[in-house]
Amino acid sequence: MPKLSAEHPLIHAGAEVFNSTLGRFCEVGEGARLLNSALGDYSYCERLCDIANTEVGKFANIAAMVRIGPTDHPMTTASLHHFLYRSGDYWEDAGRDEAFFAARAARRTVIGHDTWIGHGAIVKPEVTVGHGAIVASGAVVTKDVAPYMIVAGVPAVPLRARFSAPAAERLMALAWWDWDHERLRAALDDFRALPVEAFLERYERAAVGA
Repeated sequence: MPKLSAEHPLIHAGAEVFNSTLGRFCEVGEGARLLNSALGDYSYCERLCDIANTEVGKFANIAAMVRIGPTDHPMTTASLHHFLYRSGDYWEDAGRDEAFFAARAARRTVIGHDTWIGHGAIVKPEVTVGHGAIVASGAVVTKDVAPYMIVAGVPAVPLRARFSAPAAERLMALAWWDWDHERLRAALDDFRALPVEAFLERYERAAVGA
């Protein structure tokens, strides 16, 4: 299997990327689709994801068949159908409703750094999933998710926080996701072995001493 690269994202067979940007060490799974979106450094989405109008932070883990920013049909008009806004597909003398498409694209979804979006989850437009949060498999997220919170269900509701509020605040202040590639490698053993409090204590001290 090809290795991840800082220079070129790894885009698997059948994936489609439209009007989107991909950071360093990014991966787009087989059959996935990105539209009007940005994928931050080290983030990936697995196979058959559909991500539209979304800002994804760094180190995001997006499982297979996730849908983020699914677009809506018009609900206040007499019909919901495509013919209202994809009119050119039905009549040669009618164009697309560009204002409708622009309004869709403006409804941005935000996925924070170091998040995990579980298999088959849906995150609706104009929702923010905070840093370090986890969205359980099959959840439908209709409201903002606090940093380091675990949510599940339809609609998704909070289950529990991953860490205490002070620890979550300290992690966001540390912002390890902004470290360069070499510093991440140097800290790899500590990422693997240390509980979060011990990790914070070690690297907060290092930051003070820098």
